[in-house]
This record gives sequence, structure tokens and C-alpha cells, in this order.
Amino acid sequence: MLNKITYHQVQNIAKQTIEFLKRNIKVGMRLTELRKLAEDKMFSLGADSFWYWDVGAFIFAGEETTLSVSGKNYSISEHQIAENDIITVDLSPQVGNVWGDYARTIIVENGIVIENIGDIRNTEWKEGLFTEERLHSELKRFATPDTTFEQLYFYMNALITKLGYVNLDFMGNLGHSIEKRKQDRIYIERGNSSKLGDARYFTFEPHISKTNSKYGYKMENIYYFENGKLKEL
Repeated sequence: MLNKITYHQVQNIAKQTIEFLKRNIKVGMRLTELRKLAEDKMFSLGADSFWYWDVGAFIFAGEETTLSVSGKNYSISEHQIAENDIITVDLSPQVGNVWGDYARTIIVENGIVIENIGDIRNTEWKEGLFTEERLHSELKRFATPDTTFEQLYFYMNALITKLGYVNLDFMGNLGHSIEKRKQDRIYIERGNSSKLGDARYFTFEPHISKTNSKYGYKMENIYYFENGKLKEL
């Protein structure tokens, strides 16, 4: 079974878990409860562990969504989900040594999870999520197998600044290669001359905030090249 598991299957564990959380988030639920719900769901879908410092669900809410810390130092808060709230969820399921890596920002308004960005009433939150979608769309337009990780870093950070946002990542990077050991990851960062096409899979996960805002946004997918064209896993 472990020899046959695919990255697509493990990534789907994360995607299905996000959809499950959207259906089960309740006002008053603590983030600790939400994390347990997410991690239990990933196990039920076939995950056997979590590759990112054993943290299966990396969750922040409200003004904590601007925080960026290593999973090594992560401590989940007792924040209770409010009637109107913003929640970032970053999942890292693993089966054997095959990873999934997927993050989304979830918006709750009037006690209900808003599925469509265009339906969000809070204009700042709506703009933040549309900006995340724009960055991922621009990645697909800009990136080629010969683009280096550093070139992507400079291009995307310039675009983030142009759009009036800041990169919140504590290391300043925007994603990483998918490996079998977390210490082998290479990053979308200054000084990395490796080509995107040399990585079997890589993540793009801009963690951004509007300049001087108290809210942050995160959207992460795994990407790969097939016949020279960038595709989402």
C-alpha cells in the first residue's frame, strides 16, 4: 500500500479535510477543538503521521492570522471562533514518506462559513482572498521549468508590494520543494539558483497582509510541471 500511494492521494486528504472543516466549524469552537477535528479527519482518510514537526493542522484566527512561526515553536491558542472571524488552516498529512501540503483562509460571517469569496461582506477580507487568488494565477502565468526559485521570489515579492501587501513569512520565503525529509527542502528565497523544473513538486504559499492591517491570509497549493506546463496537484 505504502509503495503505491501517490502525492495526489495524500494532497486530496488535505483538500477533503478543509472541506470537512468548513462544514463543521461552529461559533464558540476553540481552535484546539478545530485542530483535533482536522487531525482526526486526516487519520480517518488514511494519513499515518504529519511531516511538519508532527503538527497536522497549523491554525490561527482573528488577529493571530498575521503570526508566522516555525512549527517547531508552534503553540495553538484557545481562541474561540466568533460570529465574524477569519481562520487560517495549514495541513501537512503524510503517508509513509509521501507528503500533502495545503492551506486555506476560511471566513465566517454571521456564524456561517462563506464559500464564495465574492459573497464575503467584509471588504478587507474579500480583497485579501482575491489577492491570494491573483498571486496563484500570476504564478501559473510567470513560472516555467527554467525559472529559478530566486527569480520567483523576487518577482512575487515585488508584486505583493505593488498590490499594497506585505510578505508575513518569518523566513521571507514563499514556498518550498516537496521532499521525503523536511530538512531537505529548498525554498522560494533569495539566493536559490535551482530551477523550479528540477523539483518534482513545490509549494506556493504566500502568507500576506495588507500594509498596516491586523489580518493575514494564506493559500497554499502544491505545483508541478507536466510537458513544460505548470499544474496544481
